[in-house]
Amino acid sequence: MSKTTKKKPAPKSKSKRNPTKRKSALKPKAKAAAGRQADAPVTIDLSPVAFDASNSTIPEVLPVLPVRGSVMFPGTIVPLGVGRPASRKMLDESLPKSKIIALFSQKDEEVENPTADDLHPVGTAAMVLKLIRQPDDNISLIVHGLGRITLEEVTQTKPYFKARVKTPTERPGSGKKFDAEVDQLRDQAHDLIDLSPSAPEQALTVMMNIDDPGTLADFLGANLALDIEQKQDLLEEFNIAKRIRMVHVHLSSQLEILRLQEKIQEDVQSSIGETQRRFYLREQIKAIQKELGEDEAGGDHTITQLEKRLEEAAPPGKVMDEAKREMDRLKVIPPASPEYSVITTYLELIADLPWNKISEDNLNLDRARKTLDRDHYGLDKVKRRLIEYLAVRKLNPQGRGPILCLVGPPGVGKTSLGQSIADSLGREFSRISLGGIRDEAEVRGHRRTYIGAMPGRIIQELRRAGTNNPVMMLDEVDKLGSDFRGDPSSALLEVLDPRQNNAFVDRYLDVPFDLSQVIFIATANYIGNVPPALRDRMEIIDLPGYTDPDKLIIARRYLVPRQIKENGLTRAKCKWLSSGIKKVIENYTREAGVRELERQIGSVCRGVAAQVAGANNGRKRRKSATVDDVFVREMLGPEQFERDLDTRTVSPGVALGMAYTPFGGEILFIEATKFPGKGNVTLTGQIGDVMKESASAALSLFKSRADTLGYDVMKLAELDLHIHIPAGAVPKDGPSAGAAMYTAITSLLLDIPVKKSLAMTGEITLRGKVLPIGGVKEKTLAAARAGVKTILLPAKNKSDMEEVDAQVRKKCTFHFVENVDDVLKYALGKIGKRKR
Repeated sequence: MSKTTKKKPAPKSKSKRNPTKRKSALKPKAKAAAGRQADAPVTIDLSPVAFDASNSTIPEVLPVLPVRGSVMFPGTIVPLGVGRPASRKMLDESLPKSKIIALFSQKDEEVENPTADDLHPVGTAAMVLKLIRQPDDNISLIVHGLGRITLEEVTQTKPYFKARVKTPTERPGSGKKFDAEVDQLRDQAHDLIDLSPSAPEQALTVMMNIDDPGTLADFLGANLALDIEQKQDLLEEFNIAKRIRMVHVHLSSQLEILRLQEKIQEDVQSSIGETQRRFYLREQIKAIQKELGEDEAGGDHTITQLEKRLEEAAPPGKVMDEAKREMDRLKVIPPASPEYSVITTYLELIADLPWNKISEDNLNLDRARKTLDRDHYGLDKVKRRLIEYLAVRKLNPQGRGPILCLVGPPGVGKTSLGQSIADSLGREFSRISLGGIRDEAEVRGHRRTYIGAMPGRIIQELRRAGTNNPVMMLDEVDKLGSDFRGDPSSALLEVLDPRQNNAFVDRYLDVPFDLSQVIFIATANYIGNVPPALRDRMEIIDLPGYTDPDKLIIARRYLVPRQIKENGLTRAKCKWLSSGIKKVIENYTREAGVRELERQIGSVCRGVAAQVAGANNGRKRRKSATVDDVFVREMLGPEQFERDLDTRTVSPGVALGMAYTPFGGEILFIEATKFPGKGNVTLTGQIGDVMKESASAALSLFKSRADTLGYDVMKLAELDLHIHIPAGAVPKDGPSAGAAMYTAITSLLLDIPVKKSLAMTGEITLRGKVLPIGGVKEKTLAAARAGVKTILLPAKNKSDMEEVDAQVRKKCTFHFVENVDDVLKYALGKIGKRKR
């Protein structure tokens, strides 16, 4: 047997407790119902009785009573309600022979007719002390737990259960550590009983008289407010030392909850008492002031605090005069008036704005360059312009810098560049998303005469930033709208004009605020959607898309490490090879930026994480993974994009054009076909009016030059032409596809296919001239991503080659064309003179 713990003398009375009701951690009384403890109150003998093998021997075979909703512990006396016919029959037949039965708790108490598999394997042998038959044929039992038993074999199932059981051998605890744990458990139980308001008065005396550690653990386990599974775990633990520790954990948790409840109750009562005292004193002060004829609002605490905060904010003189005027109004307005809260909110805004709080700039240009290089790869032109801007700020701190507007497709790092600028300068960073804003009041604020009025987004962000010179990002400025509530882009004209924004007046604030120290950086996907007046106030910096080699480096340096960390992996568990990254770039993404690339990399990393964690997702478990092109194919499924330029342009009548969209450059397959008809032309592919006119011009140009090309123009009267631009769900427009349309028509009618991997762009005239176009940088990037080797550009766009990415210039061959004859020379080769 284990060494008995030292008894603690029971106190004469319980410690004083707050009479306020709280949830008790100790169950005050047992409950019984049909197959579970009853709801009606039953007097319980709390004195535990340890099982003594010399007095009561547990038979090897016992009738089994399945118990729902409770766990019986050895040494406890509890009532049970019996309602099931099989259980009543078992009692009627078994009790005349032996008062000892086996109690096993059901795993699922909703099962009405349990089998052996529905019972927990460990239960309690119990002696029936009393049986009471109820008028409704139900039976109430008073049972005494004798000892733990294990269910070895079911010997009978009908009409009730009988089973062969075995008394397990319990492992006693020993040693000083064990004795200390028992003493600590007893002390904590003492504290728990003191804090529990509904614990029976004799519980402390009973607990202190228990010598055996195992019996102490069973007593506490039976009376703690635990769920069925937790109690069953205690019953199934035969190692007394472990059982003591398990009870200790549950008891500590419930003791902590009771202590928190006690503290919360004390705090609430203290708060209520303090509030009542302050209210009483305040009413007395008001009564005294009324008798003295003094202004009762003059000593209001809120006004005093506002005056103090305004003095600390130290706004400019005119602003302070306006604040004092409003403060004087506030002093004569009763606190219950709606105007009182309006003025209070207004004065709080003035007090919170950073009139004189300014961040000290860190104008270390080397540090700024390192910060930009750390956060972004490439973008040399953008970085150079930002460094120039910081250099000017360093030489002329009081000068008015330009408003920068970063223009580029999604995912190239426009927004994060603003954060990097703020980090390099040591300034606060604020971001205002302008996408979808249609109300001018979002920028200028609402007048205070309106209910629910609030300042505009500019003033709100300055209040949050806490300084008057943050870096403020105006995101998606090209997606501003306008309606009957005004034009937000017009409201931005004052904000983004360096010569006017030193006295910006928000309608809610109604006093000027100096925005000249704020660095405004706008972003846009397509500068064409920005109103001309607003565009004129900003310096445009283009951010082109990334080439495949750029994306490979960005994925290695930034995207892969970030996704590995976010998905709980390490480089050892998820090793990415270059072939895996290239596979994702070429076959699962087609974008100018890297946003979709990061999503696909994250998808692969999540698949690796699932395999490492052992998730049952249809794939074998592994400790680590090497991500190559085969592994990527396994994780992401079939390729989403195929570079099929050569196969699609092998037939006559197909030419490859280039287009510019707000999401970067794109390539266009322009297809033409002919069939017998009456000279009609059909245009499909959801193309706009300008592109339809380009198709008409291309056909007219071909007719005018048919003799030169050796084609009988009279044949066109017997043919119908159909010009189609695939990806019909995407709207397309613009004149730059004219050269490609002319080439497609010529290729079809002369039956000469366009050379492989060749793309072109340029507007054509009816005289055969090829006019310059825009978006050269974005279009050439898209062509290079698609695998184009030869690019035809208008001759007047030759000066734009400086803007073309160096990798694209190296990868592709460029030809500059003056007219459509030059286009056909490079696209179709030498054309014979015979009639076709």
